[in-house]
Amino acid sequence: MGKTALMLMDFQNGIVGRVANEGQLLERVQKVKAAAKRAGMPIIYVVVKFRSGYPEISSNNKMFSGLASSGMPFQDGESATEVHPSLAMEAGDILVTKRRVGAFSGSDLDTVLRGQNVDKWVLTGIATSGVVLSTLRVAADMDFGITVIADCCADADEEVHRVLTEKVFPRQADVVTAEAWLSANAQLVGKH
Repeated sequence: MGKTALMLMDFQNGIVGRVANEGQLLERVQKVKAAAKRAGMPIIYVVVKFRSGYPEISSNNKMFSGLASSGMPFQDGESATEVHPSLAMEAGDILVTKRRVGAFSGSDLDTVLRGQNVDKWVLTGIATSGVVLSTLRVAADMDFGITVIADCCADADEEVHRVLTEKVFPRQADVVTAEAWLSANAQLVGKH
């Protein structure tokens, strides 16, 4: 029998400030992370970053091709690529670096999951239409059990977030709120 892992995706300095109500979002994610940690779940952080000069980015990639010319600081060693301080990594947490939108793209996530015997995920992340959507689709096709904590995900477009969490994601995952997830897992982690 496998384990359940909490995925904290793209909660990094260069991305967190791009969504509304970031303070409330981070508070909910902190509570979920603390509960998952108490329950002994692996905590896996996923961040996007590139080598100096962006050699991984093709001019054909519409989303990332403007990074190099725009001066966006998503290269190794830059603050924008670091985990946001409010969700700082702790001993035993795992960091996965990706080179594209989805957590599997250009990363060793699959190897980490197999190494940790993970077969179920709890997904959180920014943006709902980016890393969460891309990662959920691949994970569902790989037969992982998936729970999305809707209010621990955010998107610059709130309507896109709503449509994905209410209409699209439920076809492949359980979609819950942080409060519901914490309540359902209270027996594992103690009262909150």
